[in-house]
Amino acid sequence: MASVTVRVVDCYVYLKTDNDLNFLLLKRNKNKIYEHLWQGVAGKIEEGETPPEAAIRELKEETGLDPVNMFVADHVSRFYEVHGDRVNLVPVFGIEAGSTEVTLSDEHIDFKWVNIKEALNTLVWNGQKEGIQTVYDMVKNNDDRMRWSKVNL
Repeated sequence: MASVTVRVVDCYVYLKTDNDLNFLLLKRNKNKIYEHLWQGVAGKIEEGETPPEAAIRELKEETGLDPVNMFVADHVSRFYEVHGDRVNLVPVFGIEAGSTEVTLSDEHIDFKWVNIKEALNTLVWNGQKEGIQTVYDMVKNNDDRMRWSKVNL
């Protein structure tokens, strides 16, 4: 029987513009599983680490960015992984960046800042699309859930 686990995080990094939001998408390197897939910041939770700590660490490792604001999105992605026979529950975070200056790690080969429409057209997994849409909606509506789920930096 498959196990259920929380072992990874998804983060959707955004910048506020005059009228909207731009999101950071990263293109996975060809030597990684899901090669050339576009995604937000994502990664494994390390031993002894909380999901918010993992999100901040992954943000810094994959982009060189520091978070300005961060909240827990009202969405948990989920997917079944044949390798390991497990169902993954993935906490999703919205992270506001203070800069567009990205320094890629060797996990990714490209990045782009895009609006929500292009993000939804670029991301392939439903969980990604639902996660980024939730972050977008929460920020655009100045949703109280952001205040209630704010991560202290």
